[in-house]
Amino acid sequence: MKKNFQQLLCFLVLFLPAVGSAQQFDTIIRNGTIVDGSGNPWYSTDIGIVDDRIVRIANLSAAAAERVIDASGLVVAPGFIDPHTHALRGIFDVPNAESALLQGVTTLTEGNDGSSPFPISEHFSAIEERRISPNWGVFVGQGTVRSQVIGAEDREPTAAELERMKSMVREAMEQGALGISTGLFYVPGSFTETEEVIELSKVAAEYNGIYISHMREEAAQLLDSVEETIRIGEEANIPVQMTHHKVIGVENWGASIESLRMVDEARARGIDITIDQYPYTASQTGINALIPQWAQEGGRERMLERIDSTETRQTIKDEVVFKILYDRGGGDPSNVFISRNSWDPEMAGKNLADLTIERGLQPTPENAADVVFDIIRRGGATAVYHAIGPDDVDRIMQHPATAIGSDGPVGIFGEGAPHPRQYGTFARVLGLYVRERGILSLEEAVRKMSSQTARRLGIHDRGLITEGYYADIAIFDADEIIDKATFEDPHQYAVGMKYVFVNGTLVVENGQHTDARPGRIVYGPGYTGSR
Repeated sequence: MKKNFQQLLCFLVLFLPAVGSAQQFDTIIRNGTIVDGSGNPWYSTDIGIVDDRIVRIANLSAAAAERVIDASGLVVAPGFIDPHTHALRGIFDVPNAESALLQGVTTLTEGNDGSSPFPISEHFSAIEERRISPNWGVFVGQGTVRSQVIGAEDREPTAAELERMKSMVREAMEQGALGISTGLFYVPGSFTETEEVIELSKVAAEYNGIYISHMREEAAQLLDSVEETIRIGEEANIPVQMTHHKVIGVENWGASIESLRMVDEARARGIDITIDQYPYTASQTGINALIPQWAQEGGRERMLERIDSTETRQTIKDEVVFKILYDRGGGDPSNVFISRNSWDPEMAGKNLADLTIERGLQPTPENAADVVFDIIRRGGATAVYHAIGPDDVDRIMQHPATAIGSDGPVGIFGEGAPHPRQYGTFARVLGLYVRERGILSLEEAVRKMSSQTARRLGIHDRGLITEGYYADIAIFDADEIIDKATFEDPHQYAVGMKYVFVNGTLVVENGQHTDARPGRIVYGPGYTGSR
């Protein structure tokens, strides 16, 4: 019914004579440089908005509107869609989501890395009750499903348990999940055999969802993980996205040459595999990323028992040292920075070398491993790891199958020392990688931020500047836009984003949030409820 009304509205605006001499719109955006999200060259004209839709793209100099925005000298693009966030951390505290909107991001997706809300319907109800500024979509997390059925045990499911997990995925897809996500690097996803992932992914495929994966490894075993991801896509007959694709560990830098070749070969065989990426040479995750997965089996208490056991402590320590030297540690404890610590906020911003010296020890990997054990005993922490190859970042970004995603939460201004990606990802691509370095053209960058992700996630009527689509629009100064957030001073909003519309409502005006909260739930293709 609503869709028919929108079609009628577009017809009335486009084809019926205007009252008097002026055609009426809610908003007209005049004289903008339109980069429409398709990847095609820019062009210049006006855009007319009625209610929540773009209804006219043409010369509207003779038309009138309640609001007129002069976009002369500015780029008018589709609102950006972030395929990988952890925005559940922050969205209920900061429903305006300034860290995203001030970059032009109008749609956020939660439920990545195998961890999601469940049931999905209850989560959507909470989001709608809170009222938020951006649109909101969710994946169902395989790790969440497995945790509820099996817990943190390292074993295969029984036949009954597998059926229960498949039923949970089916329920989530019918409630509007965009697809299924995995975090095969994390417990309990790390204990999941490939065949189990395939069986769950087949359920998501029945509803035209996608499989989006934090792969098992992004360091020495990266290529094995890419091969597994391709296999899952092929055998489950499901579109696949390798999320936040990167190469960790100095010895592994350059491996993206081979990983991208594998993607190209898979696509040539008809396997629908794509990529997303954030434009930084550091990652962020829990300090437990330095602990071997086998030592985390059974949950926190059993992990602590193993750390303190004379039989297993040294084995675990050796593996932590290895990860500092050859994996996420980038070869030195000084490359691992604490970003958030609930039991000792003063630790945020310090690296493992600093913390080791504070304890009167030399900053060796071995001593740093003891500091890691102490942090975990006292409650854990989140850390930033500087270990990603910069040439790999460029190479992956330029691949046509790569979209842009932040992998970040909603920024709570002033809290901790987080990865700057939550404030800067999309502005950084436009400012540094497009304008300053020429790694991408403006049109290609916008495509990677908008229509590519919309099509990938089965999101209809968003991701393009075209008549009949929702008026999710980002208007920015291409000569000014840039990220300001740094690892040393992360709590800085991006600059250069002048206006942002979400569902036809102005949420950013002259670079400032308007406090409007018009965001809507973006349901996946298998949704069986009423929209």
